[in-house]
Amino acid sequence: MDNRTGEHASERVVARMHRHGRILILPVIILIGVTGAVSYFFGSFREQWINLVILFGGILAIILFVLLPYFVWLNRRYTITTRRVIARQGFFVRTRSELLHSRGYTVTIKRGPLQAMSRSGDIVLTSGVDKPVVLKDVPGANQVQNVLHDLIERAQGQLGYGGYAAGSVLRDETTVL
Repeated sequence: MDNRTGEHASERVVARMHRHGRILILPVIILIGVTGAVSYFFGSFREQWINLVILFGGILAIILFVLLPYFVWLNRRYTITTRRVIARQGFFVRTRSELLHSRGYTVTIKRGPLQAMSRSGDIVLTSGVDKPVVLKDVPGANQVQNVLHDLIERAQGQLGYGGYAAGSVLRDETTVL
């Protein structure tokens, strides 16, 4: 076992992912709007306290509506290895969910209209025993689903439950989606 990552020596990372970057479009628009408004209005009032209210209001808006969503996006990560799926999330309180490929589970994709246009989707992993692990708004959802099916078949094939998947899309290098 590798002490730095907590993974077994034979375990390789297949993919590391965040939610689709599409959710950061609104914070970028807010950043541009707030920066433009503050730079236009700051210094245009006689009373200094009004100028300071505009400046601190802009800073507060950037912290709440730009930096906070960005850090939330950064702190939700999904890792697919050759042995398991790991979903980590949280800023102050961290949550980690793991699902072993050898246990066998169903892989379902749920999509809304925007997700369908950007080829992303929510991937629901259901083992039948525990509560489902949901990988929210994963980019390249169909490719991730195919890789997960291959990994499940390989894990069960190594345990004697079945064979390897034909036409596997699994590669030896790490893919960042």
